[in-house]
Amino acid sequence: MQGLAADRDFDKRLRVKRFKKIPGVWELTWAPNGRALWQYGEPIPGRPGPHVIWLRIIFKDR
Repeated sequence: MQGLAADRDFDKRLRVKRFKKIPGVWELTWAPNGRALWQYGEPIPGRPGPHVIWLRIIFKDR
């Protein structure tokens, strides 16, 4: 969560980058065969931290 709260200063091991095909969407790769697409949502009143909307989780069985 540090990367989310630190103005998108993500841990390099997570391989976070903007998803080029859709503005405002980010891509996270956590394994050679696993990645996820997500975006920031509007803050939720009364809840601390950023609001993340998971769009797609992709896990390919090799």
